[in-house]
Formats: sequence, structure tokens, C-alpha cells
Amino acid sequence: MTREVQLIGISNAIVDILAHVDDPFLDSIGAPRGSMTLIDETKARDIYQRMGPATEMSGGSVANTVAGFANLGGDAAYIGRVKNDQFGDVFVHDMRSLGVDVRLEPAQDGAATARSHVLISSDGQRTMQTYLGACTELGVADVTPETIGQAKVILLEGYVWDIPEGAALAAAAFAIGKATGSRVALSLSDSLCVERHQEAFMAAVIGGADIVFADEDEAMALYKVDSLDAVLAAIKGSDTLFVITCAAQGSVIVCGKENVLQDAIPISEIVDTTGAGDAYTAAFLYGWTADKPLAECAKLGTWCATAVIQKLGARLEKGVLDDYARAEF
Repeated sequence: MTREVQLIGISNAIVDILAHVDDPFLDSIGAPRGSMTLIDETKARDIYQRMGPATEMSGGSVANTVAGFANLGGDAAYIGRVKNDQFGDVFVHDMRSLGVDVRLEPAQDGAATARSHVLISSDGQRTMQTYLGACTELGVADVTPETIGQAKVILLEGYVWDIPEGAALAAAAFAIGKATGSRVALSLSDSLCVERHQEAFMAAVIGGADIVFADEDEAMALYKVDSLDAVLAAIKGSDTLFVITCAAQGSVIVCGKENVLQDAIPISEIVDTTGAGDAYTAAFLYGWTADKPLAECAKLGTWCATAVIQKLGARLEKGVLDDYARAEF
């Protein structure tokens, strides 16, 4: 029997392979500095064979959120598709080592496990070469009352709509959430993803999403407006909980008549913004599933996002809340 958890994430399962490289290496594989390029499996194998020492860990936006939630002490599970291969083993082992209940066993056939080669230049800039592989084979059959079980929150990422059965499996998750009393949260992923699926996302927001996580660009793309004020006017009075991050301007949380404005924490240096939104979401949900007030959830999210952008890597590590109680912001 599937055990009850606070949070279950459904998303594209990707292994992040992080390595420090120089510009000649990027030139040799035809990768412009700072770019994100989708590649095939042959090129993925070639890059991996040619790169030097690397760190390999589970990745993908919602997977990072689930991992961060677990590292904060939350009880979490995950649904995503990997293959029974080298990188599938990395993904599953990494998530389970954090205490995450990985609900799908690796596939015995089909495409190889997805991976993103995160190539870090000496100045900290990231160049990403990504092979999607098995993550696109996640399907409706994987999202069932048995695999989801009972969760306080079901978290879907917008990128799910990019895969062949994405819309159908998202609909299944919404239906299961309604039947079990779980709250369904939607993370909008990125503004281009929103533009690709704007009508479907809006239907999800109107028709069933209890919580929406977005940055201000994603929120503006969803409502087809050109300012955050216009977004706030559009969602005024909605029963859906909107959590909107605004980079250096902090974040805005809106639910019904309640509005929370949370300032960012000033820091002297930003090392790497990758994963900031995922960390914010993890910490916000950590507070929300513990029935903390929305203002406290926003402070938790801000604290953890600030910690992530001051280091390389998207992973929210254990111990990040050690000094939180004493902090004033």
C-alpha cells in the first residue's frame, strides 16, 4: 500500500551532470557559452566521454523541489520516468538517499535516462546540453491512485505538458487530487513553456489548481499582460493561492483577500541563480504543509532561495534553516 506523504512531485526526471570546463571544450562540442541546447543520445554519450570529472545528481525543476523539501525535513515522494541504466540508477539512488519515495521503478526498455550536461565556465556561467530521453515517456498509466496515493500536495511542473501524454496525465493527477482531497499545485516552469501551453495552463488554473507557483514573467505570460500590476488585478479575489517570485523585488502571495509582500534578502554576491525558484517552492510548501501562515511560508521560501543563489548548484542542502530562527528580515 502506498504510504501517505506531505508532497508528491510529478515531472520530467533528468540527471544533472555538472562539470567545470574551459572555452576550448565548449568550442569543440559546438556549444555557445550560456546556451541551452537539446541534443540526441549520440551527442550526449560523446560529451560525457570527453568531459572531465563531474558531479551527477537527480535534477529537473520539480525533482529539485522535492529533493529540497526532503532535505528540509519534509516527507516526499516522486513520479518520473527513468530507464534501468547508469543514469537511471543515479537518479533513483540520489532521490532515495534523501528519503524521497520514488514511486516508479526504472523502465526495462525505451529511451535512455534523460540527462543535462551542465558545463560551468570559470566565471560561473552555465552552458547546458540536454538529452530528454526517457523522461518524455512518462504516461497516463504512471499516474494512478496507487502511484499517487494520499498526499497533502500534488505538484506538477509545466514542462509535463511538453511530453506526448502530458496533458492527459496532468488531467489524471487533477482528478485523483479531487477524489482524495489532495491540493494540486502547478509550477509554470518558464515563460516560453507558458506561451506554448497558455490555454491549457489557464484552463488548469481556472478548473482545478489550488496553488500556482510562477515568477513574474511566467505570470504575465499566463494572463497575456505586460505588468505585474495587471496580473494582480486579474487574480484579485481568486480562491487559488498564487505565489509569484519577483527576483530582487521579493515575492507576492495572493489568496482571496489575503496579500503578502515579502522583500528579498540583500546579499553582496550572486553566484548562481539556477534553482532559486525551485528552492523557494520547496521551502514555501514545507511551511504550508506544516500549516504555517502565508507570511511565514514566504519568509521560508525567501531564506532558502537566497541560500541557493550564493553557491553553485540548484540543490537545497540540509541545514539551510539552522540560522533561520535568529535571522531578521
